[in-house]
Amino acid sequence: MELSIKAITLFAAVILTGLSAGLFYAWEFSVIPGTKRVCDHTYIETMQMINRAIINPAFMLIFLGPLPVQLLSTYLFKGTAGFGFLVAALLTYFFGTVLVTALGNVPLNNALDVLDLESLSSEQIVNQRSRYELKWNRLHAIRTAFSVISFLLLLAAAFVSNKS
Repeated sequence: MELSIKAITLFAAVILTGLSAGLFYAWEFSVIPGTKRVCDHTYIETMQMINRAIINPAFMLIFLGPLPVQLLSTYLFKGTAGFGFLVAALLTYFFGTVLVTALGNVPLNNALDVLDLESLSSEQIVNQRSRYELKWNRLHAIRTAFSVISFLLLLAAAFVSNKS
């Protein structure tokens, strides 16, 4: 069985987007419930450390990697039955996952990163957490949903394209 560049590209888009959706989904249902149970100081310190650690090549590959591969797949499948699903997947991932992260989660992370916990009072720490956590979690839920939807649209494209 010979795989075409179209099939390989679509497969890569499905895998990378699935990894991204899986990361966000797992975070939503494991890390967030766990962090809700810790004290305010621990929460902020933990989120600072996680936000610093997550910017690495492996994360960037599964977070930003889907965009060029989805774009290439969309181009390669132009005029096919799966094209509409690919366009929808690309737009969903870009606007609902990448843009929400870039314009929402990242600025919140940057504001949290500069906090010096040792110089803040307990009340200030409580206030910082309440300003950050609710907004960040809401934005995370949005990007999780959109990454999962993008993944499902790519699967639909793969099934439709496989039948043609």
